[in-house]
Amino acid sequence: MIGMESKPLADLSDGIKVPSELIQIFGPCSAETKEQVLETAQHIAKHFPQAIFRAGVWKPRTRLGTFEGAGEQALDWMVEVREQFLLEPCTEVATPQHVEAVLKRGFKNVWIGARTTVNPFLVQELAHALQHSEVRVFVKNPINPDLGLWMGAIERFKAAGIDHVLAIHRGFQTFETEAYRYSPRWELVIEFMSRMPEIPVICDISHISGDRRFLFEVAQKALDMDYRGLMIETHPNPDAALSDAKQQISPLDLCSLFNALVFRSATVKNSDFDSELNGLRARVDAADDMIMQGLILRQRLIEQIGQHKKVHHVQILQLKRWEQILLRQMENGANGGLDTTFVKRLYELLHEESIRVQTELFSK
Repeated sequence: MIGMESKPLADLSDGIKVPSELIQIFGPCSAETKEQVLETAQHIAKHFPQAIFRAGVWKPRTRLGTFEGAGEQALDWMVEVREQFLLEPCTEVATPQHVEAVLKRGFKNVWIGARTTVNPFLVQELAHALQHSEVRVFVKNPINPDLGLWMGAIERFKAAGIDHVLAIHRGFQTFETEAYRYSPRWELVIEFMSRMPEIPVICDISHISGDRRFLFEVAQKALDMDYRGLMIETHPNPDAALSDAKQQISPLDLCSLFNALVFRSATVKNSDFDSELNGLRARVDAADDMIMQGLILRQRLIEQIGQHKKVHHVQILQLKRWEQILLRQMENGANGGLDTTFVKRLYELLHEESIRVQTELFSK
């Protein structure tokens, strides 16, 4: 559906329905030329007039020899976007000099990149440079799955007197093999939302996906998880983009994406719905209680096993036995319709805890 070959921009349809409260951040990965920036902004403004226009101006790449952005001159192109199309611009800042340049041009939005968030020293410099400004600061998660760094960066900007700080989930670099460019690790974001409920979370579906084929499924997942907005890289000719071409979409495909998305409410005023939902939730609570009792029983048995090994001088890790447990439970889970990856992760956690309990017992 999304990310087919580029279509003529003249075919753009009208009547895109977007919830007014949804934060929309659209634009190219990089500001390449003045013409490219203004052309993209023109089409975004027509169909998404409330959007924030994003474009990378300074683009230090992982490898030398690739396009590293048009530099400070591109900020002036984005000022023209604001003047011509009434879209507020937004770009990444990574140094105090970047901050000075965007403030000079009246930018109201900036984002902090994943490779910056991971460095508390640099974050503190940026927080100081933005101190008490009216700029809205979007903080991307660090490239590694570390909630402490993400939360710490947000706290530094809040401590600098910046009232409007938001989070951007752009996925994490992991050793796991996935179809996506960066692992979403949705469970970490749920934890983040629980610990910082006052911070709105935006989903950068382009960087998570890494491929326009996956944009729809990631966007729908984010909306169903109550994200407050979407960041989507949009380019008039995605395949010719000078950076991250594979994950960008045309304005036409952006419209198609939003026409396909389902926007669900947090609740519904319907007594029958509430009654059935509450009944199902009560059954889930009962199932959770059974799971917890099973885990407690399992823990007691592991303690007995550990004591038995200790008395007879048998080592803790029994690899063959562990492999048998894992294969057996993955098969049981699959027979019951459970995802085998989920079962594997669950039993890896249980085994890790089993090793911890027995190690503690051995040390006494």
